[in-house]
Amino acid sequence: MSTRVAIHHHTQYDYDRLVSLSPHLIRLRPVAHSRATIESYSLTIQPANHAIHWQQDPFGNFIARIDFWEPMQSMSIDVDIIASLEPVNPFDFFLDTYAISFPFDYEAQLKKDLAPYLEVTEQGTHYEQWLQTIDRTTQGTIDFLINLNKRIFQDIAYTTRMEPGVQTAEETLDLAIGSCRDSGWLLVQTLRRFGLAARFVSGYLAQVVPEGPSELTENSLALHAWAEVFIPGAGWIGLDPTSGMLATEGHIALACTSEPIGAAPVTGTSEIAETTLSYSNTLVKL
Repeated sequence: MSTRVAIHHHTQYDYDRLVSLSPHLIRLRPVAHSRATIESYSLTIQPANHAIHWQQDPFGNFIARIDFWEPMQSMSIDVDIIASLEPVNPFDFFLDTYAISFPFDYEAQLKKDLAPYLEVTEQGTHYEQWLQTIDRTTQGTIDFLINLNKRIFQDIAYTTRMEPGVQTAEETLDLAIGSCRDSGWLLVQTLRRFGLAARFVSGYLAQVVPEGPSELTENSLALHAWAEVFIPGAGWIGLDPTSGMLATEGHIALACTSEPIGAAPVTGTSEIAETTLSYSNTLVKL
């Protein structure tokens, strides 16, 4: 049975003086392949002295380019979504015969198409040592994915980190702690190390209190990040190393990219000023 929800996301930047802003790129619109059915969507930017131009990036993600005409002392972004969350079985897929067992190699044309998602950029002494502890013997592909996802969940504690950017794989392993985007990027790079095409995903995690007993006591909505891996026959499969589980209907993707920088919810700059960032996320069951 599907659940209809109203999502509201508010972000505000307050400056200690009038400032001019560069064009901003906003990636806060659900992707076309979202498992959640998006019934309505609106994006409101304040102040009103701007122009919005919608476009798609090379990966097909929706981007709103905002051009501001005048200086301002505050800027706010409001997103409102009505969505229907239909329970899904994350294992409801088939695998092509040659991809049932890991390791496998992609067919030539597919491998060429997936090239941006196979690029390995991370290295480091701790990371190389950690990679050697991963079981890469012949095994079921799904078993390998589940175990790797759980391994990162077990090895990396979760924290909310407000600093911009993503930690390197080496930093995340050295600290043994990271935000969802840090764990997500570690998983992306590790999958690529083992020859599997993977991409970084930013989005909303919508959690609705189910009927009956549950550890979840209130509805919640948060910006989140995870990974997706491409397996022939199944397509892109979502893996959430923050929970150690596969992505479900509550994972509402906003941007799927080869590098984290291309999935940032908001990209842009202002003139130098003291800046205060505030935000809120709400989810209401309809």
